[in-house]
Amino acid sequence: MKTIVKILCMALAVCMIACLAGCKAPAKPDDKPADNTAEPAAKTDKELADEVAALIDAIYVQTRTDETDAQCAAAKAAWDALTDAQKELVEGEEADPDYFGRDTGDASKDDPRNSDEIGEKELLVVSFGTSFNESRALDIKGIEDAIAAAFPDWSVRRAFTAQIIINHVQARDGEKIDNMDQALERAVANGVKILVIQPTHLMHGAEYDELKEAADRYADKIEKIVIAEPLLGEVGADASVVNADKEAVAKAVAAAAAADAGFASVEEAEAAGTALVLMGHGTSHTAKVSYSQMQAQMNALGYKNVFIGTVEGEPEETACEAVIEAVSVAGYKNVVLRPLMVVAGDHANNDMADPEDPESWISMFTASAKFEKIDCQIAGLGRLAEVQALYVAHAQAAVDSLN
Repeated sequence: MKTIVKILCMALAVCMIACLAGCKAPAKPDDKPADNTAEPAAKTDKELADEVAALIDAIYVQTRTDETDAQCAAAKAAWDALTDAQKELVEGEEADPDYFGRDTGDASKDDPRNSDEIGEKELLVVSFGTSFNESRALDIKGIEDAIAAAFPDWSVRRAFTAQIIINHVQARDGEKIDNMDQALERAVANGVKILVIQPTHLMHGAEYDELKEAADRYADKIEKIVIAEPLLGEVGADASVVNADKEAVAKAVAAAAAADAGFASVEEAEAAGTALVLMGHGTSHTAKVSYSQMQAQMNALGYKNVFIGTVEGEPEETACEAVIEAVSVAGYKNVVLRPLMVVAGDHANNDMADPEDPESWISMFTASAKFEKIDCQIAGLGRLAEVQALYVAHAQAAVDSLN
């Protein structure tokens, strides 16, 4: 009996095992584990645009690092990969579609003047800089070319003090411009013994001070360093002080503004009821008195219809609202706006002449409803032959001081 029971239990066990085995499909040699990982979602147009904006913001800085070259290349490559619609969505702390997309002229017409084989005598022309290609070629290169022609025995090189602009030009156009330290290191590496630095800055302001500090750091590496005068020469004690440099600039820019407006002279423009408004940058530096001196110089020349203003509104009487009131009170109904800047770059194109910006000068003059006609002239001082000659004279004075 026990034997029969034992046999029945074994048979039942076998049946259960077979049943359980039948519930599972037999494995095949080529079966693979199921992949439950979902494909990553494609990035939206806005996400791709934001990535480019972040790359632009990363190079919109005033300090150069070992990563700068790679960052500039990465920003441009990412921009080029966007569709036209995606490019319109680029918006960051400083980034916008115009950073890479705005047409500012042909960069190939410029010369970065960053080559070696300098020799023992170098003339380093130092500018703030501009990302506007046409203005850079006409205004900054125009000055450099004039100096190179006047000093054939010297090697003329370039430096910009605005790293933000250097990065912009490099990323967008592939043109590499030395900053001040790079230019000075290049001079040392090339065995330069005599270095004359010609700033293209308007006055003895903050940019000029920074230039001098940079040059002082290399005083023990180059035998002789001389810094020439900026465009307007010595600042002077008060608003009434003028000099030959300010007179030459005043005559040149006023005559050019009148001529470009179709008048034979400043006086003819005045007789036609046209005011010539020259917009400078403005500064909180003590050198801001230079703008007041330029107004005093215009007055001394008898230019009743020439008014000096500044973007920053420093000095106070140069603020846009103050200039609008002065021009209106003087009775002029027609206005010509023109930059009092060495380069017609961002400030001239945007702060002065952009009709879409309600805070631009043309918009504010228009909104005042005080004038019948308002025109803009986009032209820097650097393209004027008289101004180029003045820089050459300042460079010559610096060279002469070496003797």
